Amino acid sequence: MMKTHKLLLLAIACTWAVGAAAQWQWIDKDGRKVFSDRPPPQEIPDKSILKQPSGGRAAVAAPVAPSADGAPGAPSAAADAASSAPAPRATASAAASGKDKALEEKKAQTEAADAAKKKAEEDKVAKIKADNCNRARQARAAFETGRPITQPNAQGERIFLDEAGRAAETKRLDGIIASDCKR
Repeated sequence: MMKTHKLLLLAIACTWAVGAAAQWQWIDKDGRKVFSDRPPPQEIPDKSILKQPSGGRAAVAAPVAPSADGAPGAPSAAADAASSAPAPRATASAAASGKDKALEEKKAQTEAADAAKKKAEEDKVAKIKADNCNRARQARAAFETGRPITQPNAQGERIFLDEAGRAAETKRLDGIIASDCKR
């Protein structure tokens, strides 16, 4: 029972090691290190490829020397293998660029939504300031008429403002007008 368990763990570890060995590493055009299980796009030069699985791109792209016996079938088979190899890379780069396009579109949508949200918030604040400005101007106009002004006190009773209270309220209204009525 214990041997079976150990063999199973060993088999899993070997499978993982084989899977990890089939990884590509390269430096992309922006200088970032890229890890993938697919070969890099064709525009990536061989000098930028840091790691590749055995039998990878370099082995396919290497020139084939004619065989010593001059058999005509050998070079054409190598040429067929070389011509069929770029197709998976092309589809891999197309799939990668498709993911990049989808990611870019999602990023653009997120940025547009954030910008719309920010604009809506700015519009809301501007509307509140405009309302404050209008109320402060109306109150200031009422103070300029010279009529007696009443305000509720802490107990909720209405009292008339004396000259000091009137001056303090006028100063407060002028501050609101100065801050909220900037256009």
